[in-house]
Amino acid sequence: MFQELTEQLELIFKKIKGHGKINEKNIEASMREIRRALLEADVNYKVAKEFVNSIKNKALGQTVLRSITPGQQIVKIIHEELIDLLGKSNIPLKMASVPPTIIMLVGLQGSGKTTFAGKLAKYLKGQGHSPLLVAADVKRPAAVQQLKVLGESIGIPVFTENTKNAIENCVMSIDFCRKNGFDTTIFDTAGRLHIDQELMQELSEIKAKTKPSEILFIADGMTGQDAVNTAKEFVEQLDFNGFVLTKMDGDTRGGAALSIRAVTGKPIKFTSVGEKMDALEKFYPDRMASRILGMGDVVSLVEKAQQLVDQKTAEKLEKKLRRQQFTLSDFYEQLQQIKKMGSLDQLLSMIPGMSTKAFKDLQADEKSIIKVEAIINSMTHEERQRPNIINGSRRRRIAMGSGTTVQDVNLLLKQFSMMQKMVKNMSRFRFKGIPFQL
Repeated sequence: MFQELTEQLELIFKKIKGHGKINEKNIEASMREIRRALLEADVNYKVAKEFVNSIKNKALGQTVLRSITPGQQIVKIIHEELIDLLGKSNIPLKMASVPPTIIMLVGLQGSGKTTFAGKLAKYLKGQGHSPLLVAADVKRPAAVQQLKVLGESIGIPVFTENTKNAIENCVMSIDFCRKNGFDTTIFDTAGRLHIDQELMQELSEIKAKTKPSEILFIADGMTGQDAVNTAKEFVEQLDFNGFVLTKMDGDTRGGAALSIRAVTGKPIKFTSVGEKMDALEKFYPDRMASRILGMGDVVSLVEKAQQLVDQKTAEKLEKKLRRQQFTLSDFYEQLQQIKKMGSLDQLLSMIPGMSTKAFKDLQADEKSIIKVEAIINSMTHEERQRPNIINGSRRRRIAMGSGTTVQDVNLLLKQFSMMQKMVKNMSRFRFKGIPFQL
């Protein structure tokens, strides 16, 4: 997400930092470029104009003009303004003091409500809650069945007592929750290709009769200003609590994320960044601003690792590394751990300095991981433990079995040998009294 915007801003920042002195003329030129970059990212025109004017006013202040590093000062101002634009701080879900907490999902058809319902249910389950999914889209063909299949895949029950009346089904689900120990119920409501009065009437009745703690508007991040315009109409008629931006892994512009909060005044609470059920992130304005500016997001990366990397496996690996017993089997396990955390480009975007443009060719490395897995899977257990026994005939057999070439096998073995030497050197430093943390 934000790939194009990040690349353009990096070029603008490079020019700003290259100026020995900052004056009104070069600030004006930089602001024009920033405004153009925002508009190309499909940011709302009024939002882009106000954003740039605010930066310009602060950049022309005496603090910046007299600063030893005026270029860096301006980048700092832009970072602060981005955080303000995106909402300043994370707004958590409001949980009811007396269960069940009722969460109502609304939005147009195709925005990703049903998929997000499953992701949210899995997320809440991981937080120690006991969620129930409720089918409140009874008019779209196969909508109820889609939610059932999704619920089964993540081990979350789906309430479908009344599949003809969405309002009654939502009301009945609350009593079901209380009787069966569920503390959260999630309404997957109906959508349309466009807003109509029938849809809004149904949603208003569900809201009136169930009094949800949270109403979340699901916005397709790839639709840009269309999502913003639709959100404005929903907030006027339904007054929801916050946003969820879906399909952000496929959007390289991100205009909706930068506009939607400023236009409606409602916070962004989650972003959906992939198709897998665990591809869901809480929205932190400061972290997102850092990503947009190419500064990375180490905090989110560490949190993702803590959630998805098995602690026992990590401790076991650490011991092996210290004893210089790292094998190809261990290397294969680490690849699986990395794959759980998401695509390489998503992970790299969280590392400071790893700009999308500088590493734009790394997308091909996703295929390289698959190739490495195939090669290791074609090895015997003994070959994985002792790669030095892999001679010419074994290499040809492994290449044929993995659908690769002997050169590919040679490259993997060479890289692995270099990795083992690096681990060995790290161990030597430790034994010489230079500690290191793996």
